[in-house]
Amino acid sequence: MLCRMTTNADSSKPTRRRAPAGAAVLREDVTEAIRAAVFEELASAGYARMSIEGIARRAGVGKTAVYRRWKSKLHLVLDLVSAIAVQGLPAPDTGSLEEDLRLLYEVTSRALRHPVAGQIIPDLQAEAARNPEIAEALQKALREGQHGVASGIVRAAVERGELRSGLDEELALDLISGPLYWRTLVVRAPKLPKGHLKRLSAATAAALKAL
Repeated sequence: MLCRMTTNADSSKPTRRRAPAGAAVLREDVTEAIRAAVFEELASAGYARMSIEGIARRAGVGKTAVYRRWKSKLHLVLDLVSAIAVQGLPAPDTGSLEEDLRLLYEVTSRALRHPVAGQIIPDLQAEAARNPEIAEALQKALREGQHGVASGIVRAAVERGELRSGLDEELALDLISGPLYWRTLVVRAPKLPKGHLKRLSAATAAALKAL
């Protein structure tokens, strides 16, 4: 009887497909909430004291939602660090080495001085000394992020004739990245003096030209 109740009009309607039985549909908004919670948990508790329970509670989800996406807190943190590396920094292209450096320093300074980043990065660096997987992920993040942009600045300056070809690129990258990271993350100066980034850009450009 039920079969006879189906009319031609009914049969013309598109058939709604169901997800295969057992297939977990991971909601993107939940994934993003968990990622945000990890950053907050890292900043407040640190990696060693961070827990899946704390992350789930902060994200407003159950632990199962976290474990569906990542096997452990280590895999979660490694995923976040790798994502940061992929996002990278915007590559300046002003046509001037000194201006490219200034823009890079302004963006990097804002990122490093963010309260959350100021807590997370030193903690992960300390953890990297004990955990080879975190050390490798951090190195990749720095190389593909900051170093990737700095390399582009150097290559563009070489093409414009502002820097000589064949210069030591690794030393050039140390000169570009080292001073700001030192002052912000190691010395942890509360505030950069007015005009500091402009003077740093000029000094770094002069040092690069001396290589």
